[in-house]
Amino acid sequence: MSQRLTDVLQRLAATIEARKGGDPSVSYTAKLLNDPSLAAKKLGEEAVETVIAAVAQGPDALAAESADLLYHWLALMAASGVSLDAVAEKLEAREGTSGIAEKASRKG
Repeated sequence: MSQRLTDVLQRLAATIEARKGGDPSVSYTAKLLNDPSLAAKKLGEEAVETVIAAVAQGPDALAAESADLLYHWLALMAASGVSLDAVAEKLEAREGTSGIAEKASRKG
């Protein structure tokens, strides 16, 4: 990941955290933070739009939809009380493991 993207995501995550407790009638982020179900729904919508952009709309649309997707993912994590460190921990635990083997290990 580029340092630029890392820096932007860190600033965005901090901005989202700063909106906690904000007025949902004047802040879209506060509205998402106040309603994890809405945040999840919006993330799903953005995921679909990202797929459509990837398949049919070209690189610029894919970049724009990816930005929306990342914002909504960060908002959902914050709304749900899931820290980015918790996500990092899960990713670190999977490092060095084949995707096929890791997925098979999740089957009960």
